[in-house]
Amino acid sequence: MPLTPFHLAFPVDDLDAARHFYGTVLGCPEGRSSTQWIDFDLFGHQIVAHLKPEPRERKKHHNPVDGHDVPVPHFGVVLPMKQWQALAERLRGTGIDFIIEPYIRFKGEVGEQATMFFLDPAGNALEFKAFADIGQLFAK
Repeated sequence: MPLTPFHLAFPVDDLDAARHFYGTVLGCPEGRSSTQWIDFDLFGHQIVAHLKPEPRERKKHHNPVDGHDVPVPHFGVVLPMKQWQALAERLRGTGIDFIIEPYIRFKGEVGEQATMFFLDPAGNALEFKAFADIGQLFAK
């Protein structure tokens, strides 16, 4: 069954900062927008930054995974490995502050994957990952 695009709406406290981060830093084409929200094309998926002017609670929860503290909640996309590598290099070039630097998680184990984590300007955590063998996506 072919994958279909997902839709995710999430809060931001500054639409201009969101527009710059998602549009310029991540390279997501912008779709429809208003004074309250902006649609972005995140690698074929529809994400919508909704203005929530009150500051978000900054207390973050983390779970340990492969020796790193993974922020919860987070969202992102599983990319082909070459596209993930190109994104990681592009983000390094922007000086982005990674929560978890790009690396290979579960190296040599079932589910081996490339991953990286960082925050958007509103404090939303994002993860982008890739598999050398996409068949490992749901492997146990």
